[in-house]
Amino acid sequence: MKNYFSAYSCVKTIFVLVIIISFNLNAQNSPFGIVVHGGAGTILKSNMTPELEQQYSEKLTEAITAGYEILKNSGTSLDAAEKVINILEDSPLFNAGKGAVFTNAGTNELDAAIMDGKTLKAGAVGGVKHIKNPISLARMVMEQSKHVLLTGDGAETFAKENGMELVPAEYFRTERRWKQLQDAKAKEDSLKQKKGALPLNDEQKYGTVGCVALDKSGNLAAATSTGGTTNKRWGRVGDTPIIGAGTYANNSTCAVSATGTGEFFIRAVVAHDISALMEYKGMSVQQAADEVVMNKLPKINGDGGVIAIDNKGNIAMPFNTSGMYRAYIDNDGNVVVKIYKE
Repeated sequence: MKNYFSAYSCVKTIFVLVIIISFNLNAQNSPFGIVVHGGAGTILKSNMTPELEQQYSEKLTEAITAGYEILKNSGTSLDAAEKVINILEDSPLFNAGKGAVFTNAGTNELDAAIMDGKTLKAGAVGGVKHIKNPISLARMVMEQSKHVLLTGDGAETFAKENGMELVPAEYFRTERRWKQLQDAKAKEDSLKQKKGALPLNDEQKYGTVGCVALDKSGNLAAATSTGGTTNKRWGRVGDTPIIGAGTYANNSTCAVSATGTGEFFIRAVVAHDISALMEYKGMSVQQAADEVVMNKLPKINGDGGVIAIDNKGNIAMPFNTSGMYRAYIDNDGNVVVKIYKE
């Protein structure tokens, strides 16, 4: 009888080990992927110096590599997406965090959102002025509150109550963005004298940053962060922190992060529309993203683009402007950075 139980225990142990090894091998071979954008708009090679182009390429490479390493080591898509956005928020190159544009009042008001495709939980902040990394506050809203979107002073009070250090407004000031504000105001004054109206999409380069990721557990995440539009007024908030407009993730379909003229992306509910076309019409992520960005948006004069990844690791990066800063990792683990149209 002892030998029987001893043999049984041995077989049971081997069986468990086989399951564990099999699980680990499957996890290692599970598809995972990550895509990043740094904004879309009138981005022409003729206007770009080789030095500036290299700076953008290097920063996008740094960001996506950091996110990829997290995924490669079986980290979560949420951790990867947040890390990527943190790096881009800390760079003055992009219209997010450190590089945020100025409002008409000469302040910087930041928006961000993050979404978990597994649970459909989301967190977002709008109009914050003293948050170094708005995407991290958005995640804090998702994980440590019962709400989805917090704005302005309330969002910053929540940040302080949860131990997040605030930074002085001067942290966000860059001379390049300040000059853009002065140029925008001068153009606005000129148009007023001519009794013209400033076009809604007059700011021709949208430096919003975004990341979508699929981890080895099959979970999707989307994250987006922005400073909004130059010379914006009255507490304007764009599509970035609006779940379903500029940011969306659902394990059943895809994860999407958008960049462009926010008002139009809100009206078209762009991010969710891509997911819905996949869910209800059976479209691929490429077909759905193309349908919304290349066909639907232009009909309402919407400019911009999206990055998207589905639950199998397929990606899409359509845009209807002259350029979009974007990067992904190919099947061989190489970083691919693109800026202009093909």
